[in-house]
Amino acid sequence: MAASRTSMRRRQRSLPATVAVALVSVATVVVLAALPAQSPLWLSIASVTALALAWGALRIMWTEVLQSRRENAADRSTTAAAYRTLFGVRAAEHAEFTTAMTERLAEAHISQRELEGLVTQQETRAQRAESRLTEAQVRVQMLEESIVALRGGDDVAGLVAWDEQTTQNVAAKNVARDAAQQRPLKQA
Repeated sequence: MAASRTSMRRRQRSLPATVAVALVSVATVVVLAALPAQSPLWLSIASVTALALAWGALRIMWTEVLQSRRENAADRSTTAAAYRTLFGVRAAEHAEFTTAMTERLAEAHISQRELEGLVTQQETRAQRAESRLTEAQVRVQMLEESIVALRGGDDVAGLVAWDEQTTQNVAAKNVARDAAQQRPLKQA
């Protein structure tokens, strides 16, 4: 469609331009033909004719220029309307993209907070496991000492005292462990 409009416009322009050039050419020929005659009548007729033909050529070209301006204005108006439409589409796409990125960013922050919470839980579990391991090592050491004492032939009273001491140590460790477990809960 655009190619046919352009070619049609070029054909329409070439005809008026050709006519204007022909009119100026005829005016030139008339003036040149009247010059050798040196007659005031022929020179006057030639000048009036040349002026009339020149004004006619000027009028044809002026009309063509005005028509060209109107067509260019219509083209610019169409281009501006297309740009406005395109701008609206791009603005909607940008708003959609911004919304999607905002949602993804919010989801990333939520995931980060969840992972931080999981890390804290795992650290708490590791601390509890470490304290249990320490208690178990202490208990193993006590049992090894009791085996050594039994092999050495200590008396029954020594064993009873050792058993009471072990029970008190285990109870103290349990109280300390319970207090340590309660502390992270109060801080959270």
